[in-house]
Amino acid sequence: MHRPTTLAMILAGGRVDELGVLTHYRPKSAVPFGGFARVIDFPLSNLLHSRIERIAILSQYRSYSLINHIGTGSAWDMIGRHRGISILPPFKDYENPHWYRGSADAVFQNLDFIRYYSPPEILVLSGDHVYQMDYRRMIHYHRQQNADLTAAFINVSLKEATRFGVAEIEGDDKEGGRLLSYEEKPVAPRGQWASLTVLCFKPQVLYEMLAVNQEQNSGSYEFGRDIIPLMMAGGYRVYGYKFGGYWGYTRTVDEYWQTSMDLLGPAPRIDMEAWGLRTNLEHRDIRDCQPLNVGAKGRLENSMAYNGVTVEGRVRNSILFPGVRVEPGAEVHDSVLFFNTVVQSGARISRVVCDVNTTFGIDSKVGRENGEASGGITVIGWNNQVPARTVIGSGCTVYPRISGQSWPENGLDDGEVLE
Repeated sequence: MHRPTTLAMILAGGRVDELGVLTHYRPKSAVPFGGFARVIDFPLSNLLHSRIERIAILSQYRSYSLINHIGTGSAWDMIGRHRGISILPPFKDYENPHWYRGSADAVFQNLDFIRYYSPPEILVLSGDHVYQMDYRRMIHYHRQQNADLTAAFINVSLKEATRFGVAEIEGDDKEGGRLLSYEEKPVAPRGQWASLTVLCFKPQVLYEMLAVNQEQNSGSYEFGRDIIPLMMAGGYRVYGYKFGGYWGYTRTVDEYWQTSMDLLGPAPRIDMEAWGLRTNLEHRDIRDCQPLNVGAKGRLENSMAYNGVTVEGRVRNSILFPGVRVEPGAEVHDSVLFFNTVVQSGARISRVVCDVNTTFGIDSKVGRENGEASGGITVIGWNNQVPARTVIGSGCTVYPRISGQSWPENGLDDGEVLE
């Protein structure tokens, strides 16, 4: 007999084109973040601290790194008689000929799993946002209002609102209110409350709405685009819960970079220690790394560097993951370098996000500092060897595993792509 408890479903399986080469070989929820963690660690840690102990992760795209990271779930104390993490990959059978066709379809295809646990509420979460939230407060509000659905929202500017699902919330209650309207990525937003993709459903209502969505057979199976508008049109009790904390979006490279920079400074907007962030330190053998080593001439300024990092050059405003090595005379500014990246002597790296196992050759120059030129973040895919003295501009993209003969002698101008 299972103890009735809130069931959390984490939507973790997709990739987004905007993250480019960072999601070529992993889902967006498994993208490294913060010098040692993964983006999915934030909702998992929130669930741990909210004492929600029955979790399912819906994964479809290149799930290996995610599965490897989750392991047994012990990193988040999710092992026990009434708690655990289940990874639910897509499947086909005699009733279902489709892979997951969207967030709502992914949950629909696993209704047998949900019904087995008979939860009093179903919490549906995105696996790719950076925030700290006690879900119990939202669930309490959901119960107080006798809501069929309660969705979490954060206040944004009208300019930003066009990129999100946006609601108008009735009244001036600081905690929340009934939704007056909801639109997915509107051209002219009526409201300024952006959806966090944190949704709390009454189970029976969710079952009904998912069934209607399937019967409509419109080709769209998304919570924001389809389920919430269905409920609004059907007169269901749909409420907005107002979230006032930090919320980091990681959908694009620029947003991922900015959210990473929010970890730095004397009063960082993201405090992973205070938030109680947990991660799987067995993944990539992080727990076995030697302590951070800053050489006699090494400089580490306003940066985060985890165990296993060696700094003999100069690092400023950057985040370095285990295995990163910055050799003497090398400089790294305003950058995020994933596991086992090497910056050789004389190389200069500025405003770069670099995936794992990449080497920047001697005297190479990659990216530009703010004062040098306008432009976006340069992204380097994994397993690359940037040749010595190569120059790569701002806003460039380099695909994974570029062969030696494919590197152009003149380097890359701003915004160019090498694949």
